Amino acid sequence: MQLDFLGDLQRTHRCGDLRASDAGATITLMGWVNRRRDHGNLIFIDLRDRSGITQIVFDMERNPEMHARVEAVRNEYVLAVTGKVELRDENTINPKMETGEIEVIATDLKVLNESKVPPFFPGDANVNVNEEVRLKYRYLDLRRPEMHACVEMRHRVTLAIRNYLANQGFYEIETPMMTRSTPEGARDYLVPSRVHPGEFYALPQSPQIFKQLLMIGGLDRYFQIARCFRDEDLRADRQPEFTQIDLELCFPTEETIHQVVEGFLDAAFTAAGYTIKRPFPQMPYDEAIRLYGIDKPDLRLPAMTDVKPAFSAEELDMLAIDASLPVVAIRIPNVGELSRKERDEHKALLNEKQAKVIKFIDDFKRLEKGFAEPAAKVRELCGAEEGDLLVLVAAPKDGITEATPDDAAAKRRRQRQAYAVYTNAGQFRLALAQRYANRHKAFEGKEFKFLWVTNFPSFEWDEQMRQWTFAHHPFTSLHEQHMELLHDGVSALRDPNSALGAIRARAYDLVLNGTELGSGSIRIHQQDVQAKIFEALGMDEAEQKLRFGFFLEALQYGTPPHGGIALGLDRIVMILAGASSLREVIAFPKTAAATDLMMEAPTPVTDAQLKELSIAIKR
Repeated sequence: MQLDFLGDLQRTHRCGDLRASDAGATITLMGWVNRRRDHGNLIFIDLRDRSGITQIVFDMERNPEMHARVEAVRNEYVLAVTGKVELRDENTINPKMETGEIEVIATDLKVLNESKVPPFFPGDANVNVNEEVRLKYRYLDLRRPEMHACVEMRHRVTLAIRNYLANQGFYEIETPMMTRSTPEGARDYLVPSRVHPGEFYALPQSPQIFKQLLMIGGLDRYFQIARCFRDEDLRADRQPEFTQIDLELCFPTEETIHQVVEGFLDAAFTAAGYTIKRPFPQMPYDEAIRLYGIDKPDLRLPAMTDVKPAFSAEELDMLAIDASLPVVAIRIPNVGELSRKERDEHKALLNEKQAKVIKFIDDFKRLEKGFAEPAAKVRELCGAEEGDLLVLVAAPKDGITEATPDDAAAKRRRQRQAYAVYTNAGQFRLALAQRYANRHKAFEGKEFKFLWVTNFPSFEWDEQMRQWTFAHHPFTSLHEQHMELLHDGVSALRDPNSALGAIRARAYDLVLNGTELGSGSIRIHQQDVQAKIFEALGMDEAEQKLRFGFFLEALQYGTPPHGGIALGLDRIVMILAGASSLREVIAFPKTAAATDLMMEAPTPVTDAQLKELSIAIKR
C-alpha cells in the first residue's frame, strides 16, 4: 500500500471528543484502526486514540476511490481522516460509546502507516493475553484503554502531589543518580567508573543522605518524585527500579510531617475521585504487634483480642497452653459454619517453624462443651456475633518450668517470646482472612483505612548474623529518654537480650489496608549521637570515617533538627487504579525476575567494553 505523508495537516479533535453538538462540523481525526466492518458499499472504521473512539463511514457512492483504498486498511493502521460530523439514526445510536450519537462521513483519507498483524489486538477487551506477551510488546499493550487509564491516573496523582507540596513551600530538587554505596537495607546496583578503574558508583536506593544535606544547607523544605534502585532478591510484586515521593523538612515534629503527608494524599485521592478521612489514626508499634501481630495492620478486619483473663491457670494447663505467654483470639466475621475438612485445612496455613511457636484451637463449639464459662467470656471479650469464626492462638506448653528472674535482660527475653506468639498469630490471622475473603467481603470495595504506626524499635536482632542491625536506617533519631539504653547496649552488641532491643525510634510508617505506603523518621542531627549509632552497628572509628566521614563532618556545621518520609508512588497509584500489580501502573516495568522482556535486558556486553572498564568476568 502507498503510504501518505502527514504534511501540514493538523487534527482538529481527538477521537473521544465529538458529541451531538458537533453535528455539521467538518473535522480531522487521527488515530489507529480499532475495528473495521465491511458492509459492501459502506465500510465502517472505529478510529481510536487515547481519548476514545469515533465511528468513521466510508461511502462508495460518495467517493469510490477512497472506498477502494480503505478496503485494504486493517486493524492498527494509522489514519488521518477528514469528514463531516453527522447525527446517527436513532436506531443506530450506541449508548456504550461516549461518541455513540454521531459518526463522521469521511471526505478525505491519509494512510499514515500500516501494521503487521499484532500478537494481540489492543482494542479487544475480551481476549485474555499472557502477561509475558504484554510486556514483550509493551508499546502495543500501552494502546489498551485500561493502560491509558492507569497512565492518566498516575499523571493526575503525581501532578496533584507536586502542586500541593509546592504550595506548602517545598522546593522540588533533583539529587544525584550516581553516588556512593550506603547502607539502605538492600544491595546496590553498581556502576563501574571508566576514569577511575576499579571504583564504582551506586545507583541510589533513596536520596536519604542528600536530602539531609539539603537541610544542613538551609533549604528548609525539599521534595522530589525520585527514581530509586534496589537489587533485591526476586519477589512477585517488587520492581528493581521504582518511584517514591520523597520529602524532608527542617525543625519538624512527627505531627508536622504527618500533616504534610495527609495533605498531599488528600490532594492525590481527590484527583483520583476519592475522599479520605483525616486525621489518620496513630498506633505505637508495640500496640500494633499486640493487636494485629504485624507492623502494618489491616484495619478492615477486627484486631486480635487478649483472652487469657477468660481462663484460669488450671484451664490453660488442661488445654496444654503456656500460661506465661499471650493467649489471643482471632475473629473473622461472617465466615459461617465450617466443615471438619475445612478446619483440617487450617493446619496447612502454618509452616513448620510457626507450628513450633504457636498452637491453635479452631473448633470453638467443641471448646464451649468442655469450657463453657471461659468460652462465653471469650465471645464477650471479642464481641463475636453468630457466624463469626473464632480461633484461639497461644504458645504450646513444653513441660518445662522456667524460673523467671526479675533482671532487665530476662524481661526482654520474655518480651521477645511474647512477640513471637503475637507475630505468628498475626500471620495466621491474615492467612485465615485471605482464605475466607469471599465470605467476610472486607477486602471488597474502596474502603481506605489509613494508619500511622509509630515508635518502632531502633534495632532488630539478626538471628543469622547473630548481631543487632538497624530496623529502619542508621540516620533515625531515638527518643531522648533512651540514650542511656544506647550506651548500655553498645557494650553488648552480640547479646540478643541487649538493651538495644528496648530502644524505640522516632520512626513512623504509613499503612493503608495492610500495605506499607512509606516510612519516615525524625533524623539524628547531632554528630556524637550519629557516631554512637554507627558504633552500635559494629563500626569502629576507622570504618565510620571511611564510609561516612563526609557526613559526620557535615553534622558538625550547625545541623538543624530535621525529618522526612518517602512514600511509594507506584503502590499508591496501583491502589487508586484498582490494579492487580505494580506492573499495571508503570509504563515500562520489569518482570518478577528483574528482566525487561521488550528490551531484552539485562544483556552481556562486549569484551572491549569490559576491558575499557577494567573488568573481567569469571566464566
